[in-house]
Amino acid sequence: MSVSEAKFEKAVEIIQGLPKDGPVQPTQDDRLFFYKYYKQATVGDVNTSRPGMLDFVGKAKWDAWKSVEGTPQDEARTNYVERLLEILKASDDEESKQYIAVIESI
Repeated sequence: MSVSEAKFEKAVEIIQGLPKDGPVQPTQDDRLFFYKYYKQATVGDVNTSRPGMLDFVGKAKWDAWKSVEGTPQDEARTNYVERLLEILKASDDEESKQYIAVIESI
């Protein structure tokens, strides 16, 4: 199953709008997961050189993105949306249920 670009864009909007102190708190691993599949879905394969030795965050992000190299963009969009839905369904609060309803209605 591949998701539409509209569904992917809505998922991105939800992720970027999650309040820092809200009920849904993606882990650091989740954040890297979203980052790598966002980049793969929107840019494609890594097109930059690996950041320098002291840029720990940059290297982690670059390495995550590099790890999904070759993934088709529609598959990257699908992985992104499915992971968000998993996190929201595990949260079981009203806000999460609203987000799920919005994504699934697209």
